[in-house]
Amino acid sequence: MTMSVADYARECAAQGLRGDYSVCRADFTVEQSYNYTADEQAVWRTLCDRQTKLTQELAHQSYLDGVATLGLLDRIPDFGVVSEKLRKLTGWEIVAVPGLIPAPAFFVHLANRRFPVTNWLRTKQELDYIVEPDMFHDFFGHVPALTQPVFADFMQMYGEKAEHLIALGGDEMISRLYWYTVEYGLIQEAGQPLKAFGAGLMSSFAELQFAIESKDAHHVPFDLETVMRTSYEIDKFQRAYFVLSSFDVLRNAFQNVADMAAIIGRHKGKPALDPAKL
Repeated sequence: MTMSVADYARECAAQGLRGDYSVCRADFTVEQSYNYTADEQAVWRTLCDRQTKLTQELAHQSYLDGVATLGLLDRIPDFGVVSEKLRKLTGWEIVAVPGLIPAPAFFVHLANRRFPVTNWLRTKQELDYIVEPDMFHDFFGHVPALTQPVFADFMQMYGEKAEHLIALGGDEMISRLYWYTVEYGLIQEAGQPLKAFGAGLMSSFAELQFAIESKDAHHVPFDLETVMRTSYEIDKFQRAYFVLSSFDVLRNAFQNVADMAAIIGRHKGKPALDPAKL
């Protein structure tokens, strides 16, 4: 069960998180309140201009098509305007949140084709690294991929099925699947060069280049069971990047939930795999 907004607000304040959780609705959403300063608009343009030089070369075409369709680069996006475009494409919309929200609330939003996006932006002193996910990570990283129908279907199914799989004891395993695909996934379709699509890569200047171009990046063919068993890094470059052959692989994973439940049953409570040894 999702904790109350008041309890969550107190917990976030104790952790020193930046967002204002005191104004959350019951579903942890807030108003975007489009009153960004000139400095914030300048930070957005700087981040977008710098990152776009990389994504044009290293991102999967579906992500680039999403950027072109939604229009992300000129100014901080108006969530309502972007949601109108997304609804017509894949039935998704974005909702403003003050930062990280409880997992059950997050799953409910995904199940209903709503993607939570933080309503504040990092400062110019934090261009290269920020501890909490901000609007640039959430929007520039995640939202363009939601214009891709197959990926959009996967995200909805993740929201629908994740809580059930977590109840089976698969909380760590289902988190690994999200991390290695939605956040740090790579894709190499037949006859095409390796490309990135994960939001953690799309919004990272340094790691996007490393994941695709470095000879030290460890690329591993996507296998559902291996992904669900493999530990990951939170505050450093990943020691393994899983490579999909198509987005259909993701959608098919959640269409066979019995297979995922069986994986959880086999490996629940066992030590995770070391990504460097795959």
